[in-house]
Amino acid sequence: MKRRNILQQQRSGRWRIKALVVVLLLTSCFLLILNHYHFSRIFTFGAPEAPPLVVVQKPKIAFLFIARNRLPLDFVWDAFFQGEKEGKFSIFVHSRPGFLLNEVTTRSAYFSGRQVNNSIQVEWGEASMIEAERILLRNALKDSSNHRFLFLSDSCIPLYNFSYTYHYIMSTSTSFIDSFADTKQGRYNPKMNPVIPVSDWRKGSQWVVLTRKHAEVMVNDDTVFPEFERHCRRRSLPEFWRDHPLPTDGSKEHNCIPDEHYVQTLIAHKGLEGEITRRTLTHTLWDLSSSKDRERRGWHPVTYKLSDATPTLIQTIKGIDNVYYETEYRREWCRSNGRPSTCFLFARKFTRAAVMRLLNTSAIVLN
Repeated sequence: MKRRNILQQQRSGRWRIKALVVVLLLTSCFLLILNHYHFSRIFTFGAPEAPPLVVVQKPKIAFLFIARNRLPLDFVWDAFFQGEKEGKFSIFVHSRPGFLLNEVTTRSAYFSGRQVNNSIQVEWGEASMIEAERILLRNALKDSSNHRFLFLSDSCIPLYNFSYTYHYIMSTSTSFIDSFADTKQGRYNPKMNPVIPVSDWRKGSQWVVLTRKHAEVMVNDDTVFPEFERHCRRRSLPEFWRDHPLPTDGSKEHNCIPDEHYVQTLIAHKGLEGEITRRTLTHTLWDLSSSKDRERRGWHPVTYKLSDATPTLIQTIKGIDNVYYETEYRREWCRSNGRPSTCFLFARKFTRAAVMRLLNTSAIVLN
């Protein structure tokens, strides 16, 4: 009997020991889990949060095309833009109201749907050309990554590939604005004074490249532009006398072409000429001999046709390294990134046939 009691006591003791061991193990596991939880919270709250991932958009050039309808040279620009894979450009086109760029009107995907929807009817020699440029700028300025704003015509071609063009334009912090003092009588209208004094009157090419600051100055201008609307008009021509009254004395008319004066005069008026490179990047050859009317010589640029489209022509344009301004006795030597360089990245006016020949003969290589 005693032996049986002893055995029962031994078995009971063993179960107590086992139960105690189990309780100790469970307690240890619980404490380990609890400590890990507290340690994790301390580490999480104590460590600095990782900064949010920021995608840096590379500065872009906004290509602003002014066209009558479709872009007859879209195929050469298509080849030009194909050389850029990083999205460092944007495209905006101003055509007549209601015109759409789609699969019917352009074969280039780069231009499809790129027309601005608030375009206006543009008349040559009128302030409507300036307003068209301002409309393009307003649309392009909506994209904060657009840092340069380049105006181009529908007859303009690139002379170099995208990479060379991009680095040339972006290598300087200035705008490229062809600007010089205009001393020829009959262009400045004294009625502009005192809002625009004659000391601010400038002339130059409308094909400019603007920094973002200067683009904003142009779209926000409510002083110079209204004066141009009122007092800057081209001289009446016989073919337009049906639409305008015959001038009593044509010699007293002011022959002011708004797009040849506006940007240059605006920049001078705002005291910003120290922020520009005073030349254009677009080559134009003015016709000084074809017109029998002496007054109209030089009014329109030469149009290069199929027979003119030779490698020699392109090499001649590329070889120009300076521009002389007679009214200021100033020679502008062209530089890029601090080094002597060619003056022009673009050229006009070219027919479709001429450009096709230039591409076929490798006179211009855009890849």
